Amino acid sequence: MTTNTSLLNALLPLVAELSSNIPEHERYRRLLAALRTVLPADAAALLRYEAEGQWLRPLAIDGLSADTLGRRFHILDHPRFAALLRAGKALRFPSDTSLPDPYDGLVEHHTHAPLPVHDCMGCVLQVDGQPWGLLTLDALQPGQFAGEASLAALQAFSDLAAATVATVARIQLLEQTASNERQRAEHFRRQAPQAVSKLIGHSSAMRRLQQDIATVAASDWPVLITGETGVGKELVAQAVHAQSQRADQAFVSINCAALPENLVESELFGHVRGAFTGAISDRQGKFEQAHQGTLFLDEVGELPLATQAKLLRVLQSGHIQRLGLDKERLVNVRIIAATNRAPETAVLHGEMRADFFHRLNVFPLRVPALRDRDGDVLVLAGHFLEQTRSQLGLRGLRLTAEAQAALLSHHWPGNVRELEHCIRRAVLLAMQQSHGASTSLSISSRNLQIPQSALPTPNTVNPVAVADTENANEGLGLRATVEAYERRLVEQALHSHQGSWAAAARALHMDRGNLQRLAKRLGIAKVANDNQTRQR
Repeated sequence: MTTNTSLLNALLPLVAELSSNIPEHERYRRLLAALRTVLPADAAALLRYEAEGQWLRPLAIDGLSADTLGRRFHILDHPRFAALLRAGKALRFPSDTSLPDPYDGLVEHHTHAPLPVHDCMGCVLQVDGQPWGLLTLDALQPGQFAGEASLAALQAFSDLAAATVATVARIQLLEQTASNERQRAEHFRRQAPQAVSKLIGHSSAMRRLQQDIATVAASDWPVLITGETGVGKELVAQAVHAQSQRADQAFVSINCAALPENLVESELFGHVRGAFTGAISDRQGKFEQAHQGTLFLDEVGELPLATQAKLLRVLQSGHIQRLGLDKERLVNVRIIAATNRAPETAVLHGEMRADFFHRLNVFPLRVPALRDRDGDVLVLAGHFLEQTRSQLGLRGLRLTAEAQAALLSHHWPGNVRELEHCIRRAVLLAMQQSHGASTSLSISSRNLQIPQSALPTPNTVNPVAVADTENANEGLGLRATVEAYERRLVEQALHSHQGSWAAAARALHMDRGNLQRLAKRLGIAKVANDNQTRQR
């Protein structure tokens, strides 16, 4: 009777909150908090079962490291999870079981891996007769869950919790149906999870971005995605496509910055045999390949002005013309474009046509920099750690407290891409220190090798030099003044790095190709080349 009363006392607030407008992750967190009032434990987790691919994805944690939320556990790699799913009911593992614990190194108050002998149990949540997910509990004190009473309490809680998550899911479906027609809602349910799952993060900035993605995906208008290098603009484009009515059609991507100027139009519009030297056969362009689907133009600001004019016509009429062919073709393509530059500034400098910009900028999406995504650094770090662990066949990876602090304190000028490379490099260094042993590894702040920032950015340029530049440019117009300032920054970066394009680009937080094009436009490319020649 006491157990039933405690169960009811724990779950009644959850039932009362079903009609409240509470974020999903907060609702699941409260579910775990209620579970720990019924069955005290050191750690608890709610994991969602993804049948396709056989993954378990943490939705809420209590007592585990924050980076756990960024991980996805492949069931084949974790025999305890596999055993729980096979059992189909509450299951307690013997304290001396030989099965590795998936949470080794992740329990908050236990920094050593593997975990010592401890109590562990879990239960499958069944919704409509199918496994929906798992509830897991870990207690560092052996015997904490001894006896049938703990198993019975967990089973009863899981049954009621399954009803709760099923109700939440139905409420969400009703809300979605109310705002979209039934066919669109069903289409979103089928197509969205794979792409949206790649946009990892729980910060308010990411939640706003995902809301904007859902809004614009329902239309067929062009989308312009802006953001710094490395923030994940292509993932955002994929998410827009996956949630659109074109999701079952092609998603074609092209990096405009990597195209030689004499081949841009051939790549976009195609050509016929003999159209130019080397055209030995007919070839479809990206627009034809993306017919009925989506064409993603990455680094669109790097396109020549003449090509922008031709693209503008395609955006207006849908007609393209292969090189060497007079006949036009009609294509039905949605355009998503991205740039790491400020397009308004590019228009001001004459590097982007104003009409082309306004045609693309129907619904702009700004991808936040990693430094503006509060709390997402550790979540993303956990995701990359789990990916790396699986790829390298390691038993477990964890971040020390010092490493977590180092990750949180870094500015991340290279954003998510820099974080991913940092984590992968740190794992390799940790393996090197452990002589490559396939075991649980702890990643220290020393392994991360986070560089100290000493970059010639506008915030760190010598103020005397800036003052000299301002005095020298006195009386010039806005555009000329901006170009003079850019020239000064580029020249300083090249001089500081002995004419190395790659090092100067890293210092200025730019792609090497973009830096070379900027330097060429500013008339300083030859200076850098001369410096490199003298170095050799």
